[in-house]
Amino acid sequence: MVAVVWSRELPAEPSSVRVYQDSLGHWYCSFVVPAQVQPLPKTGRVLGVDWGVKETATTTSDAHDLPHAEHGRKAQTKLTRYDRMMARRKPKKGQPGSKGYREAKKWRAKTYAKIARQREDTGRKRAKKVVRDHDAVAVEDFKPKFLARTTMAKKAADAAIGATKQALIEMGRKHGRDIRLVHPAHTTMDCAHCGARAKHRLPLGERTYTCTVCGTASPRDKNSARVMLVRAGLNPAGAEGTRPPGALLQEAA
Repeated sequence: MVAVVWSRELPAEPSSVRVYQDSLGHWYCSFVVPAQVQPLPKTGRVLGVDWGVKETATTTSDAHDLPHAEHGRKAQTKLTRYDRMMARRKPKKGQPGSKGYREAKKWRAKTYAKIARQREDTGRKRAKKVVRDHDAVAVEDFKPKFLARTTMAKKAADAAIGATKQALIEMGRKHGRDIRLVHPAHTTMDCAHCGARAKHRLPLGERTYTCTVCGTASPRDKNSARVMLVRAGLNPAGAEGTRPPGALLQEAA
């Protein structure tokens, strides 16, 4: 007899179920059910999202910038301790690990699982706020693979960029919002005001973008977020909430 703990009620009759076990030995069931759209009221606002490392995301709205949650950094002390415990108790090749080694390995796995849950939960909460307040969102199509061999890979992972991006896509689909993915190439080189492209890539230490053509100066990441709106075909004026609620639908038509 197995006691089942439901995380939430199923919205409809499932068509299939997958049973799996995680690294900690816990069993889970994943159900496939028909997607149900739950439309939200129109707001007349649009948002551009540029992913970063110091902050998870910079947007065209200061109220919706996503600070770095740093779940991994906060747990680093524990992880380091468990790594040292495992290193001291590491069994010789071909021999089983001691009880202390297995315990340290289990604690380490639990800590990583907790970090993953925290990142996922933070991503969902942030995505919910963004989707609730905007009709359309232009999102940088972040590809974590390009950071795989760089020193920024760990910071990007801890920023939960991938989890937040996926949560935005899923939340937008659920609530009938328009989520547009934008190719990230040259977004830090283009001017959101006139569209001119800089001749050279800005170094990471330079945090202000100044257009050599029109002279517009703005914070580097804010300019990139506005570029997302322009590339997605959304009117940047909607980022300030100045457009009437029906303007977005008329433009899309």
